[in-house]
Amino acid sequence: MRKALRWLLALTVLIGTLSTAGVATAAQAGQASQAADIKDQLLAIPGMSLVQEKPYTGYRYFVLNYTQPVDHRHPSKGTFQQRITVLHKDVARPTVFYTSGYNVSTTPSRSEPTRIADANQVSLEYRYFTPSRPAPADWSKLDIWQAASDQHRVFKALKSVYTQNWIATGGSKGGMTATYFERFYPHDMDGVVAYVAPNDVVNNEDSAYDRFFTKVGTKECRDRLDAVQREALVRREPLEKKYAAYAAENGFTFTTVGSLDKAYEAVVLDYVWGFWQYAQAADCDEDELIPPDAATATDEQIWDSVDTISGFSFYTDQGLDPFTPYFYQAATQLGAPDIDFPYIEQKYIRYGYQPPRNFVPRSIPTTFQPFAMRDVDSWVKHNARHMLFVYGQNDPWGSERFAVGKGAKDSYVFTAPGMNHGANVAGLVADQKALATARILAWAGVPAATTAQAKPLAPYDARLDRQGVEREPTLRP
Repeated sequence: MRKALRWLLALTVLIGTLSTAGVATAAQAGQASQAADIKDQLLAIPGMSLVQEKPYTGYRYFVLNYTQPVDHRHPSKGTFQQRITVLHKDVARPTVFYTSGYNVSTTPSRSEPTRIADANQVSLEYRYFTPSRPAPADWSKLDIWQAASDQHRVFKALKSVYTQNWIATGGSKGGMTATYFERFYPHDMDGVVAYVAPNDVVNNEDSAYDRFFTKVGTKECRDRLDAVQREALVRREPLEKKYAAYAAENGFTFTTVGSLDKAYEAVVLDYVWGFWQYAQAADCDEDELIPPDAATATDEQIWDSVDTISGFSFYTDQGLDPFTPYFYQAATQLGAPDIDFPYIEQKYIRYGYQPPRNFVPRSIPTTFQPFAMRDVDSWVKHNARHMLFVYGQNDPWGSERFAVGKGAKDSYVFTAPGMNHGANVAGLVADQKALATARILAWAGVPAATTAQAKPLAPYDARLDRQGVEREPTLRP
């Protein structure tokens, strides 16, 4: 896809009062688990193997493989190795279960809830993203239920080591993943924090995106971006010659998308979306990024602006290949946005926003399942419990978002003003930030004395707590 909370109720029942015997039992279990080295405890889990341990001050960091069934409904029909990382703080601390919905990073880092709760963090690579892909790959086993079942098995395996509260989290497709996990296994987690999670309930109705692009930012900025995008299509012939030379120089091919012409238009049509997804409103005034007068800009200036924001390498076979699992899911369950371009004459647009099927190799069959997202959306509205959704005001993906209804309990949807696809709790207005932080702490089992006093428990670490969003292709969330 394209680069790409109600008020606080009394918590006494949720935090609960353990009996004296229960407290003693928990303490004894904690003492016993402390006796063994954490690496030995992790490797004692059936199916768990060590890839690498990396040192990091104040933590133990492990890269692991875990044996998963290809099909959770029929576990006897083959297995694959799924990559996991564990940022270990202390078994007495809560644990945050993080997923990006894509590959897992093997560099230590902390999600925002991990820092807030001073927690351990378990990160899971999404199935079918290499190297966590069965061989041969049965693509029909790549769906949101199978992926949620991966998380469920990992949680069950690690809960014997990390016995305190667990919170699921993730951003963008990772936020979607955390939400789907909660929908299918609502008793596993003590809370869910889903950042900038798209919710495409009806795949062929995308007018919300069109409305977003008529209101976001200032008219001056919108006009400036629109002009560059239009000019890139007006100058298709000379810029496609440049694209062909660029592809030849780098060994890029276009078999999956079908042609260089289709790839070129896809990159250009991502341009405005990509700016709002990853840039800040103030970046619109940067002449080196956005030419101030597209009509008089050189071909090189137009090329550089589009390449910086959209990335001409993405729709090549080499750029698409790592994201085949995502496009497959978009073509079968997740859906994908489609928007209009009223400021561009139709004679300049040949293909429009292409469907995700165009970015999946033809050898992999796809059939769209319209009920999948409707089911999740309905479940969240009526059954959400301890769920927090955070969106960015200037992020196009927030145009179609999750909502919580009357049936939801202790669940919230907040919007960070002025923020893009990197929106987080820290960017919320003061009262919402305090409430969200307090709820995360409560769900983690370490409540603040008062909501107003709720602050992250772990100090900021510039390496672990990298802020913002990496600039990536915009077709995906």
